[in-house]
Order: sequence, then C-alpha cells, then structure tokens
Amino acid sequence: MNETADSSCEGYYKVKDDIQLLKELKVNHYLLSISWPRIMPTGIKKQVNEKGIKFYNDTINSLLENKIIPIVTLYHWDLPQVLQEKYGGWQNISMISYFNDYANLCFEKFGDRVKYWITFNNPWAVAEEGYETGEHAPGLKLSGIGAYKAAHHIIKTHAKVWHSYNKTWRSKQQGMVGISLTGAWGEPVELTSQKDIEAAERYVQFYLGWFANPIYSGDYPEVMKNYVGRKSAQQGLGTSRLPTFSVQEKSYIKGTSDFLGLSHFTTRYITQKNYSALKGPSYHTDRDLTELVDPKWPDPGSKWLYSVPWGFRRLLNFIKTQYGNPLIYVTENGVSEKLQCTQLCDEWRIEYLKGYINEMLKDPLTTHMEMVTEIVVPTVFTLCILISAILLMFLLRKHN
Repeated sequence: MNETADSSCEGYYKVKDDIQLLKELKVNHYLLSISWPRIMPTGIKKQVNEKGIKFYNDTINSLLENKIIPIVTLYHWDLPQVLQEKYGGWQNISMISYFNDYANLCFEKFGDRVKYWITFNNPWAVAEEGYETGEHAPGLKLSGIGAYKAAHHIIKTHAKVWHSYNKTWRSKQQGMVGISLTGAWGEPVELTSQKDIEAAERYVQFYLGWFANPIYSGDYPEVMKNYVGRKSAQQGLGTSRLPTFSVQEKSYIKGTSDFLGLSHFTTRYITQKNYSALKGPSYHTDRDLTELVDPKWPDPGSKWLYSVPWGFRRLLNFIKTQYGNPLIYVTENGVSEKLQCTQLCDEWRIEYLKGYINEMLKDPLTTHMEMVTEIVVPTVFTLCILISAILLMFLLRKHN
C-alpha cells in the first residue's frame, strides 16, 4: 500500500493550505526539512534547481507572513542518488565537502530569514538502519562496520557545517545551528544489579551518546570505545571497528552545537547479556545487553513504541547532567494511531502527549525525589525488616 509514494500528503502542492491550518491552530514554530536533491539534484553545487529554491523561499516567506517561525532541517535522510552510486554515500569521507557546499547554499539563499538550523535529523537511523541492518535507504547490510563509519563521517560533517556558519554567516544572520538526535531511555531491570545499571548506561551511550558525546565532550563515549575495541580484538582485528578522532578533530568537533534537538518516543528496560564476539561483528551485539518492555505499558499498536512518560524526564536529566545543561528543543515526539477510526478519535494520542509534556514540565526537585523514592524507600524498608528481625532474635534469646 502506497509503496511507490505516488499517493502521499501532497505537501508540495498544499503548502499554503497547510500553513493556513497551522495559523488556525495558533502554531508559532514549524519544523520543516529541505530536500538536498530538490535543490541540488546531483548533490553538486554547480547544478542548482532554481524551482526548488523558489519553493522553499515561498514556504519560508509564507510561514513568516503568518507569524510562524521556521526551524529548518538540512538532512532528513534524502541523499542525492548520484552521491550514493558514485561515492558510496556516507561511507565516503567526500560527503563532508559535498554536504558543506549544500549547507552553505541554504545559508546563502534562506539564512536572512531562517534563524534556527538543524544539520541532521536522527543520524542514528541514517547510520544504523541505512548501513547496518539495511532497513532504510541505501539498504546496505555492513554489519558492525558500516554504521560506525557512516556516523563518523556524519559527525565530522556536522562540525564542518557549524564552523562554516560560525565563520561566514553568523555575524550577519544571527542564527543558531544544532543537531537533532533521537534517544530512548534505558532503565535497569534490577535497580540493585550493578550489571543491569551498567547495561542501561551502555544502552543510552550507544544510542544518544554515540553522537552527543563527540559534540559536547570531543570523543565517543568511553564505554563504546572499550566494548567495540575489545570485541574487535577478539575477532582478530588489528584496530577497533569504531573509528577514532585525531586530537585536532576532537577539538574541532567539541562545542559545535548552539542547541540540542531531541527526538524521544519511548523507553526500554535493559539487562546485561553477553554475546560472543565469534558470532561476527554487529553494532547490536557490541553492546552486550538485551531490551525488554513491561507488558503493563500502554501499547499503541507499533511494535517499538510504548507510552512510558517517566522515561522522558529521566533522559532529560541525563542530558542535563552529562552534557552541561544544554539548550534543548524537543524536535520530535508523538505516537501512532491505536485504532483505525472512520471519524477523529485522538483520545489515545492526547493521553500520550499529555503524559510526556507533563514530565517535561516537572520541577527538577520533584523528579529527583521520585527517583530517590524509587531507589531509597525499598532499601530502607528492607533494612527495617532486617533490624526488626535481629531485635526479635535478641529479645527471644534474652527471654530464654
């Protein structure tokens, strides 16, 4: 059904109608993506499609006329086909230069009105689903190697674009450049198990930290370097499958985000599980963990998306602590339809959004107290039982 995309939302033809609907909803910000091949069909700056430029100019102008601030994503997964066929896409370091040319064209044509730029939307999906599992375009299954290589080039590309804007455009355009990362929260299955606690930490670091850590700290998470390095050695490889940044690159990448775009949808329970390196390289087995869901969690019908609002708050606190309290814009959050309805039936979606928004708005102290309560109260309760039992034994012995 709709596999060819011949039938879609027809956004190209309904821009003005859609913006009018946004106005009626009193929306004041709108996140849109520019399609690289729409304005540069071959991915090369010498060949620019003026009709594509006009389309985005008209869209941006219409938004501003209706007092809606545009937030623009430069890459939401549509790579010019020529660059994939000729160079191998994000497996090739040349993408850094080609993408930077494209980004600068966008800054030149639209930057006088656009003040919020996102370089990449969910680069995790580009790398993992495009070059590890092959579920997304370009559909390559380069298990345990391709995703790490693609991510490495994407991170360096993001930094290059940020520096280009900072050097050439920021003073005159006064805009901001960030990146939008997707991350689920990982909660230990057993809060008293050190192995589960460490596995949950790995889950978040291999997901969000893979991209956030280089941008905010200058390098990949230590746990990623250790685990992928060890597995690579066990597989007889002379070097780690996880690429390395030079000292100069670390310095160049660190701090290249004026804000963090965050996409968050769900949570998983995480427990330790060892995978033999002899089974072959894999991003998923590199992590040595398994993901679980609570059967009590509301199920929206999508196999990956469960409603777990409290996980959102914990992820936000993790980011605040781990990356120095960065400015965060929530760029994606939402849920699929639970039921197919002939009429509008959004109660399920309303409850999902209400839960996640309320978690985001909670006072930090409240969240801290909730976490303390969940961890400390059971421990105190157990200690009380033990102390009572000891006192009872002491009294019984004294009585005898």
